[in-house]
Amino acid sequence: MERVLAETLLSQSRDPRVLLRALCRGEASAERVETLRFVLQRLEDEEERGGGAGAGALPEAAREVAAGYLVPLLRGLRGRPAGGPDPDLPARDRRRVLRAATAALRSCARLAGGPQLAAALAEEALRDLVAGGPAPGAEAAVEVLAAVGPCLRPREDGPLLERVAQAAVALALGADGDRDEAGPAEDAAALAAGRLLPALGQCGGAALRAVWAGLVAAGAPSGPGRVGPQLLVLSALAERLLPEPGADRGPRAGEEDPDARRCGRFWRTVQAGLARAPDALTRKRARYLLQRAVEVSAERGAPCACGPGEGTGPSLFWWSEKKKDELLKFWENYILIMETLEGNQIHVIKPVLPKLNSLFEYAVSEENGCWLFHPSWHMCIYKRMFESENKILTKEGVMHFLELYETKSLPFAPEFSEFIIGPLMDALSESSLYSRSPGQLIGSGSPLGLKLQKFLVTYVSLLPEEIKSSFLLKFIQKMTSRHWCAIPILFLSKALANVPRCKALGIEGLLALRDVLQRTMITHQILLRGAAQCCLLQTAMNLVDVEKVTLSDVSTFLMSLRQEESLGRGTSLWTELCDWLRVNESCFGRASACNPTGLPETPSLNAYVKNLVQEYITSPAWETGEDCFMPDWSEAKLVATMVLLAVDVEGMKTQYSEKRRTQNVLRIFLDPLLDSLLKLGTNAYMPLLRADRCLQLLLKLLHTCMLTGSGARDDEVFTLLQSFAMSATESISDFILRRLTMNELSSVSDLDRCHLYLMVLTELINIHLKVGWKRGNPIWRVLSPLKNASIRHLQEMDSGQEPTLARQIQRVISMAALATVCEAVDQKPELQLDSLEPGPAERFLASLPLNHALQKPHPEDHSSFSEDSAASQGWGKVVAQYIHDQWVCLSFLLRKYHTLIPSSEGDVPDAVLPAVQMPARTLQSALGALTVLPSDQVLPVFHCMKVLVPKLLTSCESLCVESIDMAWKIISALSNTQLIFWSNLKAFVQFVFDTKVLTIAAKIKGQAYFKIKEIMYKMIEMSAIKTGVFNTLISYCCRSWIVSASDVSQVSLSSAKNYSELILEACLFGTVFRRDQRLIQDVQTYIENLGHDCAANTVIENTKREDHYVRICAVKFLCLLHGSNMSHKLFMEDLAIKLLDKDESVSKSRTRYYVNSQQHRLKNRVWQTLLVLFPSFDQNFLNRIIDKIFQAGFINNQASIKYFIEWIIILILHKFPQFLLKFWDCFSYGEENLKTSICTFLSILSHLDIITQNIPEKKPVLKQALVTVLQWCFSHNFSIRLYALAALKKVWSMCKALRVDELEALTSVIESSLNQVENMPGTGNAKKNWQRIQEHFFFASFHPVRDYCLETIFYILPRLSGLVEDEWIAIGKFTRFTDIPSDAGFQWYLSPTHLCELKPGDWTQQDVGSHSGEADSQSEWTDVQKKIIPWKNNAPDLDLELVFQDRVAKLGKSISRLIVVASLIDKPTNLGGLCRTCEVFGASALVLGSLQCVGDKQFQGLSVSAEQWLPLVEVKPPQLIDFLQQKKTEGYTVIGVEQTAKSVDLTQYSFPERSLLLLGNEREGIPANLIQQLDVCVEIPQQGIIRSLNVHVSGALLIWEYTRQQLLRHGDAES
Repeated sequence: MERVLAETLLSQSRDPRVLLRALCRGEASAERVETLRFVLQRLEDEEERGGGAGAGALPEAAREVAAGYLVPLLRGLRGRPAGGPDPDLPARDRRRVLRAATAALRSCARLAGGPQLAAALAEEALRDLVAGGPAPGAEAAVEVLAAVGPCLRPREDGPLLERVAQAAVALALGADGDRDEAGPAEDAAALAAGRLLPALGQCGGAALRAVWAGLVAAGAPSGPGRVGPQLLVLSALAERLLPEPGADRGPRAGEEDPDARRCGRFWRTVQAGLARAPDALTRKRARYLLQRAVEVSAERGAPCACGPGEGTGPSLFWWSEKKKDELLKFWENYILIMETLEGNQIHVIKPVLPKLNSLFEYAVSEENGCWLFHPSWHMCIYKRMFESENKILTKEGVMHFLELYETKSLPFAPEFSEFIIGPLMDALSESSLYSRSPGQLIGSGSPLGLKLQKFLVTYVSLLPEEIKSSFLLKFIQKMTSRHWCAIPILFLSKALANVPRCKALGIEGLLALRDVLQRTMITHQILLRGAAQCCLLQTAMNLVDVEKVTLSDVSTFLMSLRQEESLGRGTSLWTELCDWLRVNESCFGRASACNPTGLPETPSLNAYVKNLVQEYITSPAWETGEDCFMPDWSEAKLVATMVLLAVDVEGMKTQYSEKRRTQNVLRIFLDPLLDSLLKLGTNAYMPLLRADRCLQLLLKLLHTCMLTGSGARDDEVFTLLQSFAMSATESISDFILRRLTMNELSSVSDLDRCHLYLMVLTELINIHLKVGWKRGNPIWRVLSPLKNASIRHLQEMDSGQEPTLARQIQRVISMAALATVCEAVDQKPELQLDSLEPGPAERFLASLPLNHALQKPHPEDHSSFSEDSAASQGWGKVVAQYIHDQWVCLSFLLRKYHTLIPSSEGDVPDAVLPAVQMPARTLQSALGALTVLPSDQVLPVFHCMKVLVPKLLTSCESLCVESIDMAWKIISALSNTQLIFWSNLKAFVQFVFDTKVLTIAAKIKGQAYFKIKEIMYKMIEMSAIKTGVFNTLISYCCRSWIVSASDVSQVSLSSAKNYSELILEACLFGTVFRRDQRLIQDVQTYIENLGHDCAANTVIENTKREDHYVRICAVKFLCLLHGSNMSHKLFMEDLAIKLLDKDESVSKSRTRYYVNSQQHRLKNRVWQTLLVLFPSFDQNFLNRIIDKIFQAGFINNQASIKYFIEWIIILILHKFPQFLLKFWDCFSYGEENLKTSICTFLSILSHLDIITQNIPEKKPVLKQALVTVLQWCFSHNFSIRLYALAALKKVWSMCKALRVDELEALTSVIESSLNQVENMPGTGNAKKNWQRIQEHFFFASFHPVRDYCLETIFYILPRLSGLVEDEWIAIGKFTRFTDIPSDAGFQWYLSPTHLCELKPGDWTQQDVGSHSGEADSQSEWTDVQKKIIPWKNNAPDLDLELVFQDRVAKLGKSISRLIVVASLIDKPTNLGGLCRTCEVFGASALVLGSLQCVGDKQFQGLSVSAEQWLPLVEVKPPQLIDFLQQKKTEGYTVIGVEQTAKSVDLTQYSFPERSLLLLGNEREGIPANLIQQLDVCVEIPQQGIIRSLNVHVSGALLIWEYTRQQLLRHGDAES
């Protein structure tokens, strides 16, 4: 069009100058400037041919156009950011004007006849570019330079070209390529890289060298975004930088252009583009440059290398003619892999991955074992895989890399180490990579995690010794560089822990490990966190060079561990640490500085610990004041840990030699502590800090020592510590009594000291109770004075004195002391100090105003108040603690005097204990307390409510409901990651679901009853988010009901019937977790399976909060109930009816559901529970539910549910044969009911020997069974015949064994039929499926009576029937769950048969479905199926050929005899395209799965009315086998379009005239059962990487090939 326009204009104007002047007048629109450009280019072409009109005048005219029109126009464009001459010109039109003007300018420069114009224009544009004006101006300048640059002379204008090249490189590579959005500056840079630099490079000479120098000087790209401009320029200049032999080298033959192959920076840029470029175009340019370099090298043949390699490794690129074949093969495979990775589809990439292995084989020399190719090339492939959006591909890449050293011996390369610490660890931070492989059992460990361990062990062992330390240090430091999720940090730590012992890490490595430990604390998964800590400690013991660290460094490192999560005393890890300290005791380094004693630190562990204790006890001089803050607990933790480690190390030594005994060593360590503790009560001048430190250390020693895996009872060290504490009890208790009662604590900071003293007092009470409580012991003598003094202080504070800080603090301390005494007495009744009658103390506590807020104190003087000003700002926290302690005392009083609590306020005229005897007022105050107290302080209020609510529920129901509602709001607002959540939840459940509360609420059926039900369902709903909530509820309720149920009255279980929904929901409970939740559970199970080998399992209590334990609790509860007990029997019958109703409602809600869906799991749990309840069913109850059970057999269910239904029916018929009549009736239902269920009832008959065990006269039953089975042996459906034959074999064997004479007439027929089945010829699907059904566990191994046990119900049968592992409950979980006792009378153990040893087979029981049983594919048997309706009863007339011919005759078309069957295709677009293709090429018919698709808009959009001119036939997928068989009888050859082992190449196949073309599904292709029906499979030859074509395209190719062959045959016949 451009050429035509230019020629038209020139033909109408004899003088081109007139035309040019006309075009240069008027507004500079885009169309006008583009027309000018077309005309100038046409004149330029004519000038080159020498035939231009007015040739002598053209140079002058060109100069006029350039100087008078184009240059001013471009100046205007450069000077106006918004546009050119027209300020309102849009940006798009402005760019058109700019492009057209610069192109016209280039033509002018060429027509001008001399270099002056081009040089002048370039100089002006370069000045604008260097001046750095507005971005639009830079863009215009670049356009001008790109246009006139090629017109400059390489020699004369060389300096100018060089300056232009330098400016262009600076602009192109200086823009921020990492920015997401492009601005004007980025546009100019892209223009420079895409147009100007390539244009200059084509000039050759100085310009090319200047461009090359600028690219090389830029160095290795610093970011992925900067790679793009460089590769853009390099690919544009590839012909110059990578020239082929004999190519034009430029204007000067003597000059050599740069050879990019010899430059290392060039190859680094290419590698960066291959591995790190974010866009596909940049990666494609990198592949192009690599491929061109290889092709050029192969054509030239001359040796080439990019310069000396880094270190001793090979060059980044080299070529040798001797190695040409190996080099070409290597690079061919390499480029193929990189191109395949662009597809991002794992099924396409996997077949190519073996070529990656061959790359390593090529890359390593067989002669000397050195690298032939630089390893960084291999790393580019892995980087590309790691950064893929497809996580499956990322995982495949990581796994492939980790497997490298399993089969290959690769030489060391620094690039490998850098790659591991960089991209590999970045990829390993993705948690989803650690998921289980399909078919792998839960808890078996992550395949990637296990490979990571093996890889790291192998790689580190192969590292040179001088490299090993730095690599491991960098590896650990990388773990500190980011926030890791729990799973990656665990497996990385475990991999490090498995590295063989070596002296690789010093103090820097130990500090890095400590940083990693602190990173692990972020995660909420406590077990994973603890396991990671264990692994990191093992890493330190394996890899730290003890000569480079001191014992002080080690002890500081140990403080980063949480002893309650990992380093518990008595665990295997503790023992391992002690052994490590024992072995290396004399090897630890010495500290360079001197310790406070002035002596250098000694490496002896005992000496170190002794000095540590001494220094700890000795308070520094500046800490002797009375007003100093509490010392930090961490120092006491450190000293206690090191003391116990040293004692246990000494205990290890005494096993081997006669050294000092443990008692002596412990006494030596703790003498300073014991000495100070003994002086506490008498030495009034002991520094306060020293006393605090001593008490802290005593507590930490006792707590750390008790954290033992084996129990502290038999522990000698713990016994010694207790004796030490008891010997100092009198001194300590006197000290505590003095400090708490003598007004010595007067500041807010002293509240921490009060807490410390009360903790010590509690610990001493517990110790004395363990060894035997004696009246008159030191603790006994302290408790009573403490209680009296505290009450006296509280009474004095109520006397109206001014509330100073000291008085208010003393009041808080007194209440805390009373709370401690009350808690101790409440837990240990032997500590009762007074008689059971209320005394003055009880009357005082019961009379205190509840929730009374302490008034904020007035400062006694400025100094004291300013000292505590910061703390006094948090006065609310102090008040909350006071109220909390008051409710602790009140809960003690309520429990102690619960008999005095009246059921209503009016019953007590003169209350001695107001808070106890006026319960409604107290409960009202409890509501107020819940609104005031923070959530971590509400426990005592819940405890009070537990006592009060049952008393008031009848008289004050609304108040009780309000209390329950308020408590639930507090619980629901908490996060389950908070430590207080579970204790609060437990207390809440104990008071709301208390047996008394449930009984009264159910009796009165008021607001409380419905509120409890509402909260019950809310808690179940909460469990989907907060795993373990339902566990707490069901465990408490079941335990409370069992305790009451053992009573004669059994009131509780009668009331439990009102809450049977709770047991129902528990039996069916279990959420479908997200992938990340399932992954965490899998890894936790893996850690638990490690047992005592992982110390975290020992020290962290298994809370049993998994969803499985909800069902386990409910099932064990049901197993304890007995049918002989009427309340139990009614409860179980009510539950069974609700279970059947639930099954029915699920079936109605969704008639078809997928395997392992939520509906499938729910129904599965229903029938599992019914099987557990079955022993309690009697005949009367079964009469009520038998119809529902049989009705369930008629429903289309998944395989596992079928097995359970069949099992329970077999058990019913075995125990109660009188129901056989109803069973026979099931075979008499209408065909519509039987079409999805007959296989279920035939499977039951396969166990007829079990059913008839309790029937004396078996012959009538056998006759009825034989008659029933025989009629189904002649079914048209293969599956039904198969099940019927299996049942017939069983029934007939019983008939022969019992010698039923009446059936002798049938003997020859039945036995010949069975023999024919057993000995059928060939190896077809029918024979295979007959063998499979006989070998299937349900028919071959399963015994419905002997296998009746929990293991079969909950583990074996779900496993064998293909249920997802989430639904398998191992018997070990039942035995480990001890909250509910086990019933010895129930079958708990393995079945006596070998059922548990079987593996899931490839036969899954199905009723008749959409695919025939003749399929030789497992997937065909796992789909939900429906009975086949023969196509001839419903679709086209039998004589299809007549229908086709008749319709075609009416249409007046000539047709072929090709039938295209597209019944398996789903997408309307593909069907519409096929319809159009079939109509175009004259196919006789198109067969569709449903004619309804013809009305689809997408179908019609592609068919363009072809459906109106083409015969369409409907044949549904289930009808296809019959349809194909009929067409075979009509002489058609059935041809499948599929790649199979025996498929024929399309180019080699000759189509018969009568051809039927069967097309497969878009995703699955042609199913296995239909492949067996094909006469031939035809495949399309392919040259590319992608494995398959679109189904419409494949069909069109074959339809055309058929048509082509038929046309050729007809042509030959006619000739």
